[in-house]
Amino acid sequence: MLQNLRGKSIATGAIAFSLVACNPNLQASQLSSSQEIAQSKQPLVVATNSVTCGLTREVAGNTIDLKCLIEPGSDPHLYQPKPDDSKAIEQAKLILYGGYNFEPSLIKLIKASSNPAPKVAVNEVAVPKPQQFEADGETVTDPHVWHNAQNGISIAKAIADSLEKEFPNNAAEYTTNAKKLTSELSQIDTWIKSQILTIPPQQRKLVTTHDAMGYYSKAYGIPIEGALGGISTEEAPTPTRVSELVKDIKQAGVPTIFAEKTINPRLIETVAREAKVKVANRELYADGLGEKATEAETYQGMLIANTRTIVEGLGGKYTQFQP
Repeated sequence: MLQNLRGKSIATGAIAFSLVACNPNLQASQLSSSQEIAQSKQPLVVATNSVTCGLTREVAGNTIDLKCLIEPGSDPHLYQPKPDDSKAIEQAKLILYGGYNFEPSLIKLIKASSNPAPKVAVNEVAVPKPQQFEADGETVTDPHVWHNAQNGISIAKAIADSLEKEFPNNAAEYTTNAKKLTSELSQIDTWIKSQILTIPPQQRKLVTTHDAMGYYSKAYGIPIEGALGGISTEEAPTPTRVSELVKDIKQAGVPTIFAEKTINPRLIETVAREAKVKVANRELYADGLGEKATEAETYQGMLIANTRTIVEGLGGKYTQFQP
């Protein structure tokens, strides 16, 4: 608006200046608009899920125009692409997604895209040998690799490498930011191990709504006794599965079971009632980061929040993380 006014008379320009000077809200609005214009000049990078997006934001800083497709708190397994998603994918200079069929509808859309820009499955690059198991006679890959902080370090490196390859002028910044992340996540990794050790050994047993915590279990020494659903929330638990899980919980002496942020807690609450155990007061962030202004809005925060939930739920002594 001010650009058009500048082309008019000096008197009109003076009036406009006076209005802006007397109206801080207008100044803020125009500053925001200018920032948006500046941002739009940056190369467009698309990231599918909230974990990939969060780590990309930390590595890239302000060097890119980052478009995150799946909002925090949404379920990537069930997410259905919007028209704007297709547009962003076609226009992006770089497309980063999780892979291992974590966000199946978006992966299908990305692979069908005619955009020649690099399409990188960062979790597959970072963790080339994922956890696998048999389900209904088929080998299934667990896509939830980020629940191990060491894998998070590898994901951050995969993102940094992809950014450096496409935007080499910013390579130094990407390297610096990735190193900072590595340091932070290494500290969190050590802290998680110390926190799990505060849980009485006989109570280190994890039961969740769906089978998303396998990497956490293996990395931090807390066995999974069962899950209501499989690795994808697309799989609705059958009455038989509910009965089996209730039986497993009773036999294992599990003290507490855990609900998840993106899944209706009704079924896990039913299991808890039948097994005569409690549901933890806090829910796990199993399929991504938390919403803005929550404790888990960053990847680091998500790891810390989940550890607190598990430690407090299973009778351990939670101590706040100190960098």
